[in-house]
Amino acid sequence: MQAWRLFPLGVLLVVAGLGVTVITGCETNPYTGRSQLLMISVSEEMQLGAQAYSQVKNDPKLRQSQDPREIEPVKRIAARIIEAAKRSKYAEMAQQFQWEVIVIKNDKTANAFALPGGKMAVYTGIFPMAKTEAGLAAVMGHEVVHALARHGAERMSQGQLTNAGLQVIGAAAGAAGGGGMLGQAAMAALGVGAQVGVLLPFSRKHESEADYIGILLAADAGYDPRESVALWERMGQMSGSGAPSEFMSTHPSHETRITQLKKWMPEAMAIYQSKPPAHAALLPPVQ
Repeated sequence: MQAWRLFPLGVLLVVAGLGVTVITGCETNPYTGRSQLLMISVSEEMQLGAQAYSQVKNDPKLRQSQDPREIEPVKRIAARIIEAAKRSKYAEMAQQFQWEVIVIKNDKTANAFALPGGKMAVYTGIFPMAKTEAGLAAVMGHEVVHALARHGAERMSQGQLTNAGLQVIGAAAGAAGGGGMLGQAAMAALGVGAQVGVLLPFSRKHESEADYIGILLAADAGYDPRESVALWERMGQMSGSGAPSEFMSTHPSHETRITQLKKWMPEAMAIYQSKPPAHAALLPPVQ
């Protein structure tokens, strides 16, 4: 049984049997200059990501799509986003990742995620909101940035999880090679919120950062970044008045996102116009 305790000044003391490990660290986001407190190593984070991905793939309630019409566009977009990531300011991290992508057949769930280590999943329910491959590239670029920018590790390090959640993470990290199971709190911190049925609950700061860098990656991959604005306009139309207020939500409001994306668009368009355009066909219809 491992016990985790969060100390002041960004020091995490891990007591595991007779061993005591102190982990601390601070990094700067290469795109935004934002300081990040990170107390989990990249290798530990990737182990957690791999374990969470295995848990998702082995979940008997989830079904992977076998339809080439759904799989091929997702894989095509993923390949281009990955290559853009390897050219980005996250190139070193992207080279370390063992990239993989699956399509989960669930037409009622508008969701996608990318875990530490490059493990990605797209739910078919996001297709109507994304509409085109360029729209889905905005979604996938956004999710990939969460992994590359280590937002999950940052959430853990900031103490946003309960003490019980931290114990689960500690146990999972120690058992990553031996079949430990991740709890819901740890899965949420890593960005796996499939049961929620919406894009994942990172903080507003992380979401805005992923929106910004995500459209730069999508543009570098050859996808029109203006589709990100159209995506969030559709999101707003589909959610209607049922969306929570920005103050009560971990996500920026749709209006805030659209305003920010338009502000960043000149930078993204300059990148896009310097690249050969990617194929951007309509995505297949869903039930």
